[in-house]
Amino acid sequence: MSKRITGIAASDGIGIAKAYRLVDPDLSFKKKSVTDVDAEIKRLTQAMSDSTDDLKVIRDKAAQNLGESEAEVFDAHMTILADPEMTGQIEQLIKDQKINAEEALKEVTDQFIAIFEGMTDNKYMQERAADVKDVTKRVLSHLLGKALPNPALINEPVIVIAHDLTPSDTAQMDTQFVKGFLTDLGGRTSHSAIMSRTLEVPAVVGTEEATKEVQDGDLLVLDGLDGFALVAPDKDEVHHYQEQAKQYAQERAEWRKLKDAASVSKDGKHFEVAANIGTPDDVAAVVDAGAEAVGLFRTEFLYMNSDKLPSEEDQFEAYKSVAEAMKGKPVVIRTMDIGGDKHLPYLPLPEEMNPFLGYRAIRISLDRQEIFRTQLRALIRASHYGEIRIMFPMIATLDEFRAAKKVFTEEKAKLVAAGVPVADDIKLGMMVEIPASAVFADQFAKEVDFFSIGTNDLIQYTFAADRGNEHVSYLYQPYNPALLRLIKKVIEAAHKEGKIAAMCGEMAGDKIAVPLLMGMGLDEYSMSATSVLRVRSEMKNIDTTDWAKVVDEAVTTCQTNEEVKALVEKHLQA
Repeated sequence: MSKRITGIAASDGIGIAKAYRLVDPDLSFKKKSVTDVDAEIKRLTQAMSDSTDDLKVIRDKAAQNLGESEAEVFDAHMTILADPEMTGQIEQLIKDQKINAEEALKEVTDQFIAIFEGMTDNKYMQERAADVKDVTKRVLSHLLGKALPNPALINEPVIVIAHDLTPSDTAQMDTQFVKGFLTDLGGRTSHSAIMSRTLEVPAVVGTEEATKEVQDGDLLVLDGLDGFALVAPDKDEVHHYQEQAKQYAQERAEWRKLKDAASVSKDGKHFEVAANIGTPDDVAAVVDAGAEAVGLFRTEFLYMNSDKLPSEEDQFEAYKSVAEAMKGKPVVIRTMDIGGDKHLPYLPLPEEMNPFLGYRAIRISLDRQEIFRTQLRALIRASHYGEIRIMFPMIATLDEFRAAKKVFTEEKAKLVAAGVPVADDIKLGMMVEIPASAVFADQFAKEVDFFSIGTNDLIQYTFAADRGNEHVSYLYQPYNPALLRLIKKVIEAAHKEGKIAAMCGEMAGDKIAVPLLMGMGLDEYSMSATSVLRVRSEMKNIDTTDWAKVVDEAVTTCQTNEEVKALVEKHLQA
């Protein structure tokens, strides 16, 4: 009989495949005496050779998926394995002390790690400690006969099981083989969830028990529509979900017919359905989905995928390429949103008790203006090649917006004076993701050109609940009447001043939220590119006049997140 594991439906679809556990094995061991020293050295040599073979494959996959610069770390790992000084010391220790290879490996590499970590005046050498740790773990896994999971080595259809997934994990995967994600941690705004939607694979996150209940090779059915997985399903269950998968594929085929259609409600109101991107490479999926704009370009990925601050020229080329690819459609570009859970190794930030409430986003930009001005110059120059709109993140006060706008105005004036071609009218907007800015939206609306509501953080800050903390995940409540009141207030404030109100958080593509947002009159909905056609299809069935009444009932009568959800579901089924 199959076992059911329940979690959060994070990405639509049905996946059926064997489980691949992306979980490190237990690599503990005991120090032992050996009599056959030559045999022990032979074990060590073989383990190092096998590790080198692993790294060659991983390096090739990383170069293919991430690029040559990102793959260079694995060259460094192979160099460490080939270092005669380190290997010589390990072999000598085996000979001198007649100890097992595992113990000799650990003793010698611990010394190297300590030396590198002690080089506090040389950041590059200090970082080599992490490389030695990684190499040691790989060699140890071969000595113990316990394979390390590695997403780069996946070469058959699998559903990836993990405690959580990091960006580097998913970046190494050959996406043709990944049929879904099942994780212990996470919510709809976690990296695992967002990446699964980008890759168009089903995902169920926040199960709390996936890694405990699923073993390598177990057959799984993953239902990303309703948020559960079946472990060891029987033939009838497999057949049922194969049919469900076919039905879902047919729905997607119908959505594809809307690629070049306008996003219009049942009562004839036009909305803009846009897509979020992290790099210029993502824009191809935006165009393919028929999105009407890029509603959010997360520029911090240009910083995170580099080993130094990206130059003005590098940024200019990135922004220009996206503007040109969109062929005149709007491209909303958010200035650097570093801090919180996004760190740059080359830009040390102060240690903080509450980094999400600390030194991040616009606060860094206004403090480190040399970084901010470089980015703004690149954006202003790129405006000549398409309709670029600039958006400032984490704005809490009018003074912050005015200060950011002043820096923009100064840099634009310098470029115009130098004869650099720039757009005459570059719209400046702000993210509404702090409750204070939502409450004060009527005053902000007098000075900004547009709002974009960042619901991922707005929910987090409204309910004082870290969206990455599974212990308070129940407070991720996108339909809570308190939150809906804030959103409604922002939209009304924008419209009163004749400004656009957009949304770029995950809520913009949420099946329950979209009818409510349409009833509130939200102008633009920006989401993962894979959700664009589904939302456009759903909009055709929504009468905004009717749903305006549902919104009023939701914010005045309902008291909980679940009550609002039930209300929406009742009206969708009517």
